[in-house]
Amino acid sequence: MVKMTDSRYALPIMASLAVLLLCAIPASAEFTAANAELPDFFNFDENYYTVYGGPDVTATLVGDNEFERGDSVTLNLDLMNKGLITGFRSEGDKKYLDKLEQKLQSTEMSYESQRTTAIGIVAVLTSLDPDVDVKSGPQEAGTLVSGQQTESPVKFNIEISNNAGSGSYPMRLDLYYGYQKNVQISGDNETNLGITNMEVGLWYDVGGQNTTFDIFVKDEARFEVTNVTGELYPDSESMIYVTYENVGDLPAKDATVRISAADPFSTTDDQAFLGTLEAGESTVAVFKLKVDDLAVSKAYALNSEIKYEDIKGLDQISDTVKIKTDVLPASAKADGSNMLVIIGAGVVIVLAVAGYFVYRSRSSKKVGDE
Repeated sequence: MVKMTDSRYALPIMASLAVLLLCAIPASAEFTAANAELPDFFNFDENYYTVYGGPDVTATLVGDNEFERGDSVTLNLDLMNKGLITGFRSEGDKKYLDKLEQKLQSTEMSYESQRTTAIGIVAVLTSLDPDVDVKSGPQEAGTLVSGQQTESPVKFNIEISNNAGSGSYPMRLDLYYGYQKNVQISGDNETNLGITNMEVGLWYDVGGQNTTFDIFVKDEARFEVTNVTGELYPDSESMIYVTYENVGDLPAKDATVRISAADPFSTTDDQAFLGTLEAGESTVAVFKLKVDDLAVSKAYALNSEIKYEDIKGLDQISDTVKIKTDVLPASAKADGSNMLVIIGAGVVIVLAVAGYFVYRSRSSKKVGDE
């Protein structure tokens, strides 16, 4: 009968601690043990070998790694264990072993080969750039023996900021797992039926690895409103002048902008042709807007979209671009109109007075000549 002293059942707790106490466990591109000392109670059997090596879990991104700014996507990662036994050292002091010791030694080595198995893998993904946000927490990936790959990918949801620039964004994947750290074995006697009263002690520890990979944000044209002029009043129709700038990396050919006029606005002129905008270039679009007579005087935002042709000749539609403008009080328009009337009346009076003096001057000169 074989008696097993096995710490396997402590692995869920160990894995949780690995996730919660990341700083306490060293992680590197290669297998790294937590280097916990064997407890005193473990040393009750013979330890014939010290074995080196362990799990080596690698990750491969499945599918596309190039996305657009503003995307919410799921990254799929395949994990594979390529663990190896890299060496061993005999711990026995005897030059010659009896048959029982030779059998125990051989049996221990068969158990030691399990050292490369990664047990209860937990994966943690972290973005190394604030423009990419990882929405998923730690993911469990099960147990992988050496040479085995996950049956289904480990999934992480990420969000890419609307303000992310084009280029590469590094992601870090940390992997934590249990592994068999050491084996001790003992027995009373060797018989034809095997070793009697054999005891096997198995000690498990926590190991960790990390790797980095890049995702990419595509180059594209991108638009912002940089200036808005024009005065809008309730129960009035006016022109607004909107400056669009291509703040992206690529040109936009034959661009046309269209606005969505919601209450209190309406329009029969909701489109404007922008032409071709190179990266960094600006142009002005003119829209005629009618404001409802019940409109409240405050700041408003209208939505607009730009349709354009990209460098591949494909039609594209931009993200929504906000146009911020104000509806001014009707009294401001009235005050402006009254001021124009006053100015106009003043001009008329000045012209009339000037005409009177010119007339008097000419009349006086005529009388003097007579």
